[in-house]
Amino acid sequence: MFPECPDQETYLHKLEHLKTVFPVPVSNPVLDGYFVHTVSRFLDLVDDLKSSAPLLGKIRPEHYESAPAAGFPEAMSSVAEVTRNLADYCQGMTVWAHPNAQVNVIPPTSIPSILAFVVAAMYNPNLIWDEYSARFAEAEIQSVAMLADLIGYDPRRAGGVFTFSGTGTILYGCKLALEKLSGGRTMREGIREDVKIVSSAASHYSRLNVAGWLGLGTDNLVTIPTTRDNEMSLSDLEEYLRQALGRQEKVAAIIATMGTTDAFGVDDLTGIVRLRDRLSQEFGLTYRPHVHADAVIGWVWAVFRDYDFAANPLGFHDRTLSSLQHTLGRLGDLSLADSIGFDFHKTGYTPYISSAFLAKEREDLALLSRHPLQMPYLYQFGYYHPGIYTLECSRSGAGALAAYANMRLLGKEGYRILIGHMVEMAEMLRERLEQHACIQVLNDGNFGPVTLFRVYPPGVDAAAAFQREISDHTYENALSAHNAYNRRIFTLIHERAMRGEGVLLSWTDAYRHAAYDGKTGPPIPALKSFILSPWTDLAAVDLVARQVLEAREQLASGPASG
Repeated sequence: MFPECPDQETYLHKLEHLKTVFPVPVSNPVLDGYFVHTVSRFLDLVDDLKSSAPLLGKIRPEHYESAPAAGFPEAMSSVAEVTRNLADYCQGMTVWAHPNAQVNVIPPTSIPSILAFVVAAMYNPNLIWDEYSARFAEAEIQSVAMLADLIGYDPRRAGGVFTFSGTGTILYGCKLALEKLSGGRTMREGIREDVKIVSSAASHYSRLNVAGWLGLGTDNLVTIPTTRDNEMSLSDLEEYLRQALGRQEKVAAIIATMGTTDAFGVDDLTGIVRLRDRLSQEFGLTYRPHVHADAVIGWVWAVFRDYDFAANPLGFHDRTLSSLQHTLGRLGDLSLADSIGFDFHKTGYTPYISSAFLAKEREDLALLSRHPLQMPYLYQFGYYHPGIYTLECSRSGAGALAAYANMRLLGKEGYRILIGHMVEMAEMLRERLEQHACIQVLNDGNFGPVTLFRVYPPGVDAAAAFQREISDHTYENALSAHNAYNRRIFTLIHERAMRGEGVLLSWTDAYRHAAYDGKTGPPIPALKSFILSPWTDLAAVDLVARQVLEAREQLASGPASG
């Protein structure tokens, strides 16, 4: 027994109160009810922030000014007070499910996937070991198997893990490539020579993070020009590879982007793999450059691999059917990739973060492993020990369980409905924008949920102007003026959306760059609609086109038109 003293009594008394701020570890109707009531009250407070605008409450920039002055609190607070405080921190948050939220590749989240995160938050599974994660580990194994089956990998041979983001999936792919190239020595000895990673100029900027953080250096990251359809140019890729291999440079990995973030450009994965195989044989390489498919956006189109497009049981319109078939054809055979990345928190409709990395050959993951003796307090028993080869020493079970939940909830049919709807709405938007000579759709060859477009002032033919902007250096001053004009159009639309009167679009500073006689020219920005909400309907689509024209009229009649 501890000796009795006033301080100890005070501490024990306060500890009893402190226990009530945690979910009770054994069933207790009163305390369990208190937990449920607190969650319900919090949701009511957040619900009170909803309005006609596609965001919660209002954005308050002044909060950022006061944030650095926050000090660590001395006294305890109450659950009720902190609950109110947390709800207030939802102010200004975009409601991704809102039909007028067409901002970026961020989806609304399904109820079961939310529950997966709730239960993971309550019981804190760590996926480095099944002893610390129980059936959460089984959910990861099953999710990896389901994804392998979806894309055509052999589930008995493939392996994978859920990781911290799409950047993490590329990091795993490139790290695996380095180990395969070096015969597993890089993990022990480090990088001892210059090694190249190749991707398209339109691929995600995370390629820079990966090259830098792996220690390769961004100077060893090679970007291949893209075609007008925003995909890697195979002819330029072949030219580079021939030159590099002829100089006996080592190419560890080629990243094929299966759906770029801005334009939904899809690289020719089949062509890239065939080129890799042909040149590896021609140059007598003792290794094969690893092909990683960055399919964090485009993976879900694989649900249409066995869809009956002729019968079209879901009744998609002809234009939508054509778009879906085109994208599926561009994706090619995803199973040709040596590894692949998936983001469920993009087109999979789960909360952040739920990213999966899959390797075609599970045995390859052993190249990333550490010896169990280096972790003496782990892995003495159990059946699943991914922490031996994962980058993370702590890995939440939330992402894997959320992905599992949505695959079980939606199946191929549910995902077909969601993807088909967002493509159909994007096609309807393009159809409306194309009716106006003052608007140019920029990614008309990319058939996904995203639409990039530019708007031109009175007296300017959009199609003709855009053709000069991308290739005529004598038109550079006009390009600069049109860029500023489009920025003003976007600002007016954004301000209107903040008032709850319009659609919230996004903006890209460089959809692509102009090309003058083979040289890179200035950036070409664009307005951007990215449709992911199942609530987006024709009324929201019509509103986009209407508000663009109204903003254009406003500029023409106001002082900003000069």
